[in-house]
Amino acid sequence: MEILGYVAALFVGVSLGLIGGGGSILTVPVLVYLFHISPLMATSYSLFIVGTTSLVGAVKNYYKGQISIRTSVVFGSSSIVTVYLIRRLVIPLIPKVIFNIGSFEVTQNLLTMLVFATLMIFASFSMVRSNSKEAESSPGIFAIEKIILYGIMIGLVTGFLGAGGGFLIIPTLVLIMKLPMKQAIGTSLLIIAFNSLIGFTGDFGHFELNWLFLLAITALAIVGLFIGSALGAKIKGQRLKKGFGWFVLVMGLYIIFHELFYNYISVSRFHFK
Repeated sequence: MEILGYVAALFVGVSLGLIGGGGSILTVPVLVYLFHISPLMATSYSLFIVGTTSLVGAVKNYYKGQISIRTSVVFGSSSIVTVYLIRRLVIPLIPKVIFNIGSFEVTQNLLTMLVFATLMIFASFSMVRSNSKEAESSPGIFAIEKIILYGIMIGLVTGFLGAGGGFLIIPTLVLIMKLPMKQAIGTSLLIIAFNSLIGFTGDFGHFELNWLFLLAITALAIVGLFIGSALGAKIKGQRLKKGFGWFVLVMGLYIIFHELFYNYISVSRFHFK
């Protein structure tokens, strides 16, 4: 299973290079299901892996002129503060068992994965149903109030779930800010890098990290990033967006089914014994 995990790490970077997001969507399930890392620890690892890989991608896109700096700075500044405060102050206070439904325990790990999957599904609908012509052809609209509000929302998602937020940032930039898909990808990578790496610093002292493993996965993801960037140059933005949406939907449904089924079986075995 670990070999499959290392292969999947490569596709984390391919996802970021190809569509400017989805890396954390892949990273957290890969770490949890293939490397058997706890969901909370996986969110911390994901912040570093996705943040570092996204930073490399953002630099590449900057030199191509495919980043909206104003949007990145305003969006990033509001989300960074939110992410850091959540990771530093709130995450350590969350109990391992949130509440019980009869004999069924809703744990921190279960709730993390279910909320993560639910957000993935909602984000996928916005990508699949979006109006491609307006999103691809309209010029960027700089509305500072909207950017700050969405930045805070993305910060909450990144802070609690360790997700870079690309699956929510892309719809925001394309559908709300009306950025062309290619520019939205570059801008998303820079915002993800800001959010993830600052969020990761908020975890210092909370987890004992395996740096050798973390750097190995990150290196594979960076290789995948260059592969994804090469593929992205040959594929239309609208096709990327819809393909991304369907991928996110399938992953979200799988996580919900897996988590509920696994926990149901565990409870059933306990009562049977």
